Amino acid sequence: MSASTLELRVVEARTLNPLIRLLRLRADDSRQLPAYAAGAHVRVRVQTGADDSAVDWRHYSLVNFSTARNATQVPVEYVIAVRLEPAGRGGSRFMHERVQQGDVLTIEMPKNDFPLHTGPGGTVLVAGGIGVTPLATMAARRRAEGLPVRLHYAGRSRDTMAFLPELQAMLGDDLQVHADADAGAPLDIEALLDACPAGDRLYVCGPKPMLDAVLEKTQARGWTHDRVHFELFSAPVVEEGDQPFEVELAQSGQRFTVPAHQTLLDCLIEHGCDPMFDCNRGECGVCAVPVLEGEIDHRDYVLTAREKAQGNVMQICISRAKGARLVLDM
Repeated sequence: MSASTLELRVVEARTLNPLIRLLRLRADDSRQLPAYAAGAHVRVRVQTGADDSAVDWRHYSLVNFSTARNATQVPVEYVIAVRLEPAGRGGSRFMHERVQQGDVLTIEMPKNDFPLHTGPGGTVLVAGGIGVTPLATMAARRRAEGLPVRLHYAGRSRDTMAFLPELQAMLGDDLQVHADADAGAPLDIEALLDACPAGDRLYVCGPKPMLDAVLEKTQARGWTHDRVHFELFSAPVVEEGDQPFEVELAQSGQRFTVPAHQTLLDCLIEHGCDPMFDCNRGECGVCAVPVLEGEIDHRDYVLTAREKAQGNVMQICISRAKGARLVLDM
């Protein structure tokens, strides 16, 4: 343990449904844990290989349903929920299959890249799947403050959607549940936005297709950036048409082929490079790298339209090459 990490014991490990597992973490001496605000997450140390040598970190939002005003200011436990990603890099499988009640996990202090803003107007929360976790805490915070809040919670089917009883008990008629299997179609984003008064702020957390749809439709309506807040809750996915490409590192002269199924970041790490990165979702900007040659397929949520058009920097965790080759200044 260091000054920036905590060693917490798993006091409860419970399967909520075939895809989602809840873990409740506490200190052995039951001491108060560092405070956090709605939208915060912790990074958890995971093992991604068969032995203990392959170590990585994964982000999990902190979940709170208490509407007490100080619930997240004086916590004695952290609650996280982990979605199983069978085709992922192994972190979720570790959390689902190997972590048991009584085990000790190393976590970093809470961090918040998805803060809940204060001020007039209502709060509209839009959750897709496991993206409900930070939004549930936001809903509890708004209830604690006596401020208006509505949650739209979408998923493929009700049996894969976590925390429905808790959310219903907390929000009542302010919870709108959409299951694709029941409705026969995805959540109607246009209708949702039509029902938002001018002063409402929108908070969106879910998979990339949902986030892309919401951002596209709010931008088409002229909604300003300070009105739409988001967090992506999925790792980069292979998109239709993705092709292998060559990457050259100008400073060392090394050349690698990035397969269609692999991110540029993962390819560099696999070949012994040590690039900076954090979110792995194209949101934080930490992994930005200058590009000297080649056309970039920008897939991030950090760069402005002008920066993307200039084509001289990319977020290597999620963006790719449009052509056959990229030359990076690294």
